[in-house]
Amino acid sequence: MTKTKKRLVVVAGRSHPELATSVAEHLGIEVAPTEHRTFASGEIYTRFEVSMRGSDVFLIQSFSQNVNEELMELLIMLDALKRASAKRVTVVAPYYPYSRQDKKGRGREPISARLITDLIAQAGADRIMSVDLHASQIQGFFDGPVDHLFAKPVLMNHFKESFTEAERENLTVVSPDMGRVRVADQWSESLGAPLAIIHKRRDPKVANQITVHEIVGQVAGRTCLLVDDMIDTAGTIVKAAQALKANGAEKVIVGATHAILSGPAVERLGDDAIDRVVVTDTVPVPQDRRFENLTVLSSAPLLARAIREVFDDGSVTSMFDGAA
Repeated sequence: MTKTKKRLVVVAGRSHPELATSVAEHLGIEVAPTEHRTFASGEIYTRFEVSMRGSDVFLIQSFSQNVNEELMELLIMLDALKRASAKRVTVVAPYYPYSRQDKKGRGREPISARLITDLIAQAGADRIMSVDLHASQIQGFFDGPVDHLFAKPVLMNHFKESFTEAERENLTVVSPDMGRVRVADQWSESLGAPLAIIHKRRDPKVANQITVHEIVGQVAGRTCLLVDDMIDTAGTIVKAAQALKANGAEKVIVGATHAILSGPAVERLGDDAIDRVVVTDTVPVPQDRRFENLTVLSSAPLLARAIREVFDDGSVTSMFDGAA
């Protein structure tokens, strides 16, 4: 009986080629050559230029300003891989699309995050890998393995190396809303710093608008580290930073995983209330969306290690000391 050797292949859509190339380099391979076209009508075409038969394929596609086009490209690539007889296909979506629509807040609303997992499964994916899902229950929407990675080690290492002694001694970790308290509490424990929580109210009928109500915890004279999973229009983060400074915070540093930076985000993040912003490159951050106080960290080593663990039938959970 002949035993077939496993073959690891990385392919990528057009959403974030720099990240895909970096991940492949960390794995010691190259991104498989792929032909991509968009016809005049807007239709998308994909063809892999090397054999995919029997391969363990990791398809990297992130999502940013052209989310619907990028999603369609992902589905078409999955279909092509299935028809090319790939043995197993893992979708590596560093930022998961539609993740904020994970439940019904009002009647007659969709649960779009579930719809996305259904589309991905139907198109041929066997597994999904993503970083800092906005809602953990999305893992249960997919009828297959989901590797939920965390950017905390990447961001944590940066802060531990970059904080001054004064910042470390006077540090307070701040959750920008009640939904991020669990994550902020983990940061608080890891950094040995107290926790503060901002209570806010969001109008369900008006997107991207919030009102800060009160701060629970001591922030006066402190360096406040605001931690969140994403920065979209930056409305939440800026209002939170302004509230912290109004309550006597000495510095406000923002740490977030996904820098979506839609619309007025860059202008808002230039507010005097924010001293530094640190994000990862799970979402592409073009040069025209970067600013002086922004630091973008690479998520490629994290993704590459997770891909290697999955390919070698290892443990992804061990990468995070077994912590959720």
